[in-house]
Amino acid sequence: MSSTLANLLYHVVFSTKERQKIILPDIKTDLYGYLGGVIRGEKGRLLKIGGTEDHVHILASFHPALSVSDMLRRMKGNTSRWLNENRSLAFRFSWQRGYGAFSVSESMVDVVSKYIDNQELHHKKMTFQEEFLALLSKHNVQYDERYIWD
Repeated sequence: MSSTLANLLYHVVFSTKERQKIILPDIKTDLYGYLGGVIRGEKGRLLKIGGTEDHVHILASFHPALSVSDMLRRMKGNTSRWLNENRSLAFRFSWQRGYGAFSVSESMVDVVSKYIDNQELHHKKMTFQEEFLALLSKHNVQYDERYIWD
């Protein structure tokens, strides 16, 4: 086979530094658009994006030449830099160091998309920390809670 063909779907989740509630309505749309642009710029596809004031969920397909960690480094670094250089914010925007990344089968795209669409409602009942620990458990990800939050 002369070409690489893949459909690598990921549900990625990451928070603002110290879960600060700084993804406010006046930057949310632009931030989400910029994240989508970074993904497209790296030959990926953004399928769904959503979240709350302190975190973001992304369902996307990443190009197979990039590792998940490289893609997340580019997404988070580029958006933080762009916001801090181009928006007059009363604070310095920063993401947490880590992230959660979960593989998604094509058959689950609609389910994950609906989950992302319902973030605002979902977080009336559950904090980001509770949600993130539940996602880790659901996907059988081992972790040490001493190092999970920054």
